[in-house]
Amino acid sequence: MALDITTNNTETNPDVLIAAFWNTFPDYSADEQKRFDEAWHFLLKKTAALKRGCGLPYYLHPLRVAAILAQAQMDMDCLIAGLFHSLLNVEGVSADEITAAFGRTVCKIVADTSKITNWKIKSKTLQQADAIRKMLFAMIDDVRVILVKLADRLDRMRNLKSIDEKSRRLVATEVIDIWAPLADRLGMQSVKSELEDLSLKYSNPDVFLQIKAIVAQKKEERASYLEKAVDAIYKRSEKAGIHVQITSRAKHFYSIYQKMRKRNKGADELYDLLALRVICQTDAECYTLIGIVHGLWKPLDGRFKDYIAMPKANGYQSLHTTVMCEGKPMEIQIRTVDMHNKAEHGVASHWLYKKGSNHDKVDISDLGIVNQLQHLREQDLNDETFFAQLKSDLLGDEIFVFTPAGDVVQLPSGSTAIDFAYHVHSAVGEKIIGAKADGKIIPITKPLENTQIIEILTNPQAHPTESQLKVVRTSKARQKIHSWLMANDPNFVDHEAEAKRAAEIAALNEHSRAVQDEKRKRRRIRTSSLAVQEERASDERYSGKIKIGDTTNFLVNFAGCCSPKPGDAIAGYVSNSRGVIIHRADCLTFQRIPNIERRTIAAEWEIKPGH
Repeated sequence: MALDITTNNTETNPDVLIAAFWNTFPDYSADEQKRFDEAWHFLLKKTAALKRGCGLPYYLHPLRVAAILAQAQMDMDCLIAGLFHSLLNVEGVSADEITAAFGRTVCKIVADTSKITNWKIKSKTLQQADAIRKMLFAMIDDVRVILVKLADRLDRMRNLKSIDEKSRRLVATEVIDIWAPLADRLGMQSVKSELEDLSLKYSNPDVFLQIKAIVAQKKEERASYLEKAVDAIYKRSEKAGIHVQITSRAKHFYSIYQKMRKRNKGADELYDLLALRVICQTDAECYTLIGIVHGLWKPLDGRFKDYIAMPKANGYQSLHTTVMCEGKPMEIQIRTVDMHNKAEHGVASHWLYKKGSNHDKVDISDLGIVNQLQHLREQDLNDETFFAQLKSDLLGDEIFVFTPAGDVVQLPSGSTAIDFAYHVHSAVGEKIIGAKADGKIIPITKPLENTQIIEILTNPQAHPTESQLKVVRTSKARQKIHSWLMANDPNFVDHEAEAKRAAEIAALNEHSRAVQDEKRKRRRIRTSSLAVQEERASDERYSGKIKIGDTTNFLVNFAGCCSPKPGDAIAGYVSNSRGVIIHRADCLTFQRIPNIERRTIAAEWEIKPGH
C-alpha cells in the first residue's frame, strides 16, 4: 500500500518520504518539484538533530503540513511556506537566508505565520485578543498565512494523542472556538468538518464514541436505504437528460452532536443522519433536479435553502432540501462541479484554478470575512470590542435577510431590526422606531429570521436608548448606541464597564491587602486603619517613584482627589497635557473619566534596590 504522507506513520527516512510526497502529488511541474526538493533539503540541513517531544524527527510535521496544502492544490510558495512555517523559531535560521534562497513571498508568509505559531487562544478571556487581531489582520495582506496555520492546526489535531488529556481538551476547545469557524468563513468545508470532528473526539470522547458506534451499527441498513434513493434519482435525471454524480454519506459526527444538543436527544433517537450530494454541470440543471427530488419525495416544510441565488458570505453555493424517504428524513444537496470545488477548497480555490481559465474561482477580496477585517483594521478598537466582534460577527452563526430593494444583508444569528438598521447606515439606526418583516410589523427587538425582507421605519425625533443597547447583537450597533448614550444621556450608566472596573479594583485591592498582611506579619504592627496609613507613609521599601513597564522615566502627576501614597493600589491614565496621572485604584473620580478603559495604563510603585 502506498505511504500516506498526511498521516502520522512510522516512516522517517527522508528519501522515502519525499518520494512518497511526489507519488501522492505528481501534478506539480518539474521546476516546482525541483524548488520544493531544495526547500526539503534546506529543512533537513537546519533541523537534522532536532526531535519532537514524542521522539520523532522535527521534519515530519512540516512535511505533513506541506502535504495538506498540496492536497488543496496550493501554489508552490504556499507549500514551501508550510514546510518552513516554524523554521524561524529554530536557532541559526534567519529571515534573510530564507529570502535569499526561496524569495520574499515565502519569507513573508513564514514570518507572519511564525508570529502566531506559539500563542494559545484563551477563548474565555481577552488576554490573547491582540495576538488574534494580528493573526487575522495578517490574513488581509496574504490569506495564505491563515491557510498555512489551518494546515498546521489540522495536522496537530490529527496527531494529538501524544499530549496529556487536559492539554488535548484545551487545544480542542481552541479549535472549535476559532479554527473551525475560521475554516468555515474561508469556505473550506472539508477542513472545517474534520476539525470539528477531531475537536469533539478529544473534548467529549464519550459522546464521540457513542455517535461512532451508532453510525457503525446502522451502516448496512443505511447502505440499502441510500442505494434505493440514489437509484431513483439516477433514473429520473437520465430521463431528463441530465448527467449526475451522486455520493451518499452519514453526516459528520460534530453535526450529529449539535443536533443532539439542539433537540435534547440521544444519537440513537435521531433519524436525519443521512445525506446525499448530487453534482451536475449547470445552475439550470440544479433547479431541474430539485424539482425531480421533490417529485420523488415530499419535502419537509422550511427545510429548503437556495444558496445558489443567495450564496453564503464565504462563497458557498448549493441547493439544500430535506425530504421524507421511506418514513425517514434525508438531506439532499445539489450543486455544480464548480460549486463543489469551491465548497471543498474555499479560498484555496483561488490558487486551484491558477493554471486554468475558470472564471468561478473564489475572489479573495469578495469574501465577507476579509472585507469585515479590512473594516476592523481601519477602526481604533480596544481588545474587548475587537474580541466581541470576532466571536459574534466574524465567527458566529449567521442569517441572511433582504432589503426592500432586494440586496442581501448578512448578520449574526440573533440580530434584530436595530442591528439591520445600523448595518444599512448609522443614521438609520439612530432614528429607528419600528420595522416590518415581509410586510408585517414586528417588534424591533425580535430576532430576525433567514430570508425575511426587512423594512425600517424611522422618525427624525427618535434616538438610541439603553434598552436597545441590551438587545442588539452586532458590534457596530453596540458601539454606535453606546457612544451616543455616553455623549447625550447624562443618566446613562455603563454597567458593563463599571462591573469590569470593579472586578479590576477588587483584584488590585486584594493584592494590596495581601502585601499589607505580609508586612504586618513581619513587623508585628497594630492592625488598625490608622496604623496601616502610618505604615504606608513611612514605608522605606518604596522610592516614591512610579514605575511603568521597566522604567520610571515618565512625566507623572499625583491626583489631588485621592492623594495616592506608596503602598496603595494605583492606576494611571494618559492625560492630554500633564503626562500620566496617578490615582488610587478605588478612586471614584478616576472611574468617571470619559473613555477611561482606553486611557488606563498599568503603573506600580518602584521598590528600592535590596527590598
